Amino acid sequence: MSNTIPHEEGMDNTLNLLKEGYRYILNRRRNYNSNVFETRILGKKAICMGGKEAVELFYHLEKFKREGAAPNRVKQTLFGKKAIQTVDGANHQHRKEKFMSLMSPDNLNRLKRILKQEWRTAAKHWEQLEQIIFYEEVQKLLCKTACEWAGVPVAEDELERLTNDLVAMYESPAAIGPNHWKGRHARNRVEKWVAELVEKVRNEQIQPSENTALYTFTSMRNLDGVLLDKETVAVEVINILRPIVAISIFINFTLLALHNHPEEREKLVSDDGKYAHMFIQEVRRYYPFFPFVVARVKQDFIWNNYKFEENTLTFLDLYGTNHDPEIWDKPDLFHPQRFSEWKGSPFEFIPQGGGDYVMGHRCAGEWVTIEIMKESLDFLLNSLEYEIPEQDLSYSMTSIPSIPHSKIVLKMIKIRE
Repeated sequence: MSNTIPHEEGMDNTLNLLKEGYRYILNRRRNYNSNVFETRILGKKAICMGGKEAVELFYHLEKFKREGAAPNRVKQTLFGKKAIQTVDGANHQHRKEKFMSLMSPDNLNRLKRILKQEWRTAAKHWEQLEQIIFYEEVQKLLCKTACEWAGVPVAEDELERLTNDLVAMYESPAAIGPNHWKGRHARNRVEKWVAELVEKVRNEQIQPSENTALYTFTSMRNLDGVLLDKETVAVEVINILRPIVAISIFINFTLLALHNHPEEREKLVSDDGKYAHMFIQEVRRYYPFFPFVVARVKQDFIWNNYKFEENTLTFLDLYGTNHDPEIWDKPDLFHPQRFSEWKGSPFEFIPQGGGDYVMGHRCAGEWVTIEIMKESLDFLLNSLEYEIPEQDLSYSMTSIPSIPHSKIVLKMIKIRE
C-alpha cells in the first residue's frame, strides 16, 4: 500500500524553478511539509526531494541511475556527452577509479605548489593595476593551474579564450537564449582542441607526465580493452579543467565571507589549520553553488510509502539539504564552528553531491576543491593586502550559478612579503 506523493499543480513548472532558483525545492518541501514532492519539469513528470534520508536513497545504486537523466542542455554545456556523470555500473566504476587515481597525496601536493605560484604571479600583476575584478582574475589563474596540473599545454595568447570557454560551460546550463548557446559553442570548441591534443599524445608529438589527466585518459582503455575514443578522452580531460575553474565561485564567496565576517579573520590568522578547514567547509555549505543533481528511477520501488516509478526524473536538493534545520542548527547563520563537531556523514553535507567516492557518484573533485580553497584562503589572509571599495556585494538566489553582483572589485593591491 503506497501513499500519494504531494503534487505541485501546473502543466509545467520549469519557469517556477528558474524564478526561484536555489530555493525552489526547499520552498516546496516546507510548503508541503514533506521531503519529497512531484512536479513537472521540462514537460515531464519529476520527483524532487531533499534531506538526509533522501540523499541516502538517491545514491542507492540499485534505486537510481544517471544514464539518460541529465537534460540535453546540461550534457551539451556542463558535462559533455558520454561523460562519467552520465554513466552507471561497471563502466562508471572503471572511469571513477581513473579520476580517483589523480587525487593521490603527491598529486594534490603538486597541484598546491602550482597554485601557490600562480597566485603570486597573478598578484604581482595586480599590484600594477588600479583595480581588478576578482572573480575574473581568479578564473584565469585557476585555468593556468588546471592546465599545468592536467598536462594540457596552452599558449599564453590562448589562455583568455580557454578560460572564457570553460566558464561558459558552467555558467550556461540554466541560461536561456544567447548565453546558453555560448556555452554549447564553447564546449564544441574546447572538445575539438583537446581531441587534437589527444591525437598528438598518441602520435608522440607531445609527452605529458604520467601523473597528469591528459596522459591518464589518453592511455586509458575501456572494459573491453580498447583505448577510449579521443572524443570521450577530451570530455573527461575537460571534466578536470572546467570544475577547477568553477572553484572561482567558492573563492569569491570565501573573500566575501572574510569581508562580511571580519571577526573570523582573527581566528584564522592565529589558526593551526583546523579552523581554516572549518571555515572553508562552512563557505561550501552556506553559499550557493550547485542547486541540485538529477537521476532517474532505475526500477519501481516503494520508499516511505511513496511509489517511485521506473525512469522518473528525480532531483536531489543540494542547497536545501545544506540548509536543512533537521540536519543543521540555525542553518541560515554563517558559523564555521559547527564543523568542529560534525562527524562527516556523506549524506548530510553535500555541496558537490553525496554518497561514496569510489563506488558511488560523489564528486571526485571534492578533494581538489578543498585543497584549492585552503591554499587560496591562506594567500588571501597572509600574502595579500587589498581594499574593497563600495560596490554591490549582494548575490542572487535565482541566478545559477550565483556570484556577488559586482564580482568583487579590489583596489590598492599589494603582496605582503
